[in-house]
Amino acid sequence: MAIKKPAVKPEVLVSAMDQLPSLGSSARVMLGDEIYAVLQQAIMDGTIPPDARVNAGELARRFDVSPTPIREALARLESDGLVEKHPLKGYRTTDLLAREELVDLFELRLLLEPGTAARAAQRRRPAEAQDLLAEIDLAQVAVGQSDAYATLSQHDVRLHDKVFRAAHNDTVRLAYARTHCHLHTFRLAYTGSYVADTVAEHAAIAEAIAASDPAGAESAMRTHVERSMERLLRVFD
Repeated sequence: MAIKKPAVKPEVLVSAMDQLPSLGSSARVMLGDEIYAVLQQAIMDGTIPPDARVNAGELARRFDVSPTPIREALARLESDGLVEKHPLKGYRTTDLLAREELVDLFELRLLLEPGTAARAAQRRRPAEAQDLLAEIDLAQVAVGQSDAYATLSQHDVRLHDKVFRAAHNDTVRLAYARTHCHLHTFRLAYTGSYVADTVAEHAAIAEAIAASDPAGAESAMRTHVERSMERLLRVFD
């Protein structure tokens, strides 16, 4: 069943917009990317709640920009599955994943990721193995820091993508990337903290791939995906 949420009151949305930074005249060349990043984070952490109207004109005024970068940012968020465009009504943020949707997503991950990790252990190049281990080092340094959630969330996305890249199967990697599963699971369980167990599980995967151990990499990835699902299902309890 889906998580039930109260209707979003207009004053809540005004407050949410007030919490967004104003880029104004100090904005740099990558203005569209900056706006996209700010809006994505606001949707992820609930500053802009699920099923809330996102007014492009109001955003343009807030960021003191033309409508063009706002439209570009909203199009990217629509591609991420974080907003939906409704004819004659504009954009709204999407609902959180329902329990059944979460289980379906993890069933897909279990079909794709353990086998991919095994292939990565067989096919990875020395530089890719070093890159995976360096990614683990970065994450271990960040664990426990008060502002680590964003850093470690990005680490999570990078780690899994690097495993897919090391397997050298772009068809599978791109198919997985289109699910945007990490965005939706982070949004569902956003707490501002990060489970250190996740980094330990990532380390086991990276070490097995670096050691060219297909069975170990497959087992470590399967364990990680199953434990991740268990942790997220607690959101519905």
